[in-house]
Amino acid sequence: MINKIKENIFQFCFKEFGSCVYFLKLDKNILIDTGSKANESELSEDLNELDLKTEDVDIIILTHSHYDHNGNVDLFSNAKIYDNENISELDNKFRFKIIKTPGHTKDSICLLYEDILFSGDTIFHEGGRGRTDLPGGSEEEILDSIKRLEDINYKILCPGHV
Repeated sequence: MINKIKENIFQFCFKEFGSCVYFLKLDKNILIDTGSKANESELSEDLNELDLKTEDVDIIILTHSHYDHNGNVDLFSNAKIYDNENISELDNKFRFKIIKTPGHTKDSICLLYEDILFSGDTIFHEGGRGRTDLPGGSEEEILDSIKRLEDINYKILCPGHV
């Protein structure tokens, strides 16, 4: 299912378990996360609904390294993939502000674009937040990350799960 967030910004939500995927049509075609392998056909269908093919995606930004967020990176043969390791190359490019938010995982990041916060699994709607009981999780780090996000000025929250 496709939800329009703003002009040229869309949320893909799936029937099968996986994360929400966000598509931004800026100077480049950008995906934030790719969902789980179980979402592969729905992801392709949603792109097709926007008159896109997987090879039309230029950039993939991964909010963290869990399988439900990065399960389909292999579908995007033409895309440059950014994660916590190389995300600094993208800072302020396309007007993204990159915020490292460890806690759910060591490599978790959030992205601020205009007034939209793409929060991965760091924070969810209605005060929810990511788990810290999986390998790499830290209760202390996620609480610190959440506190830092309170200072971020955004109007629209786009979390990894709804």
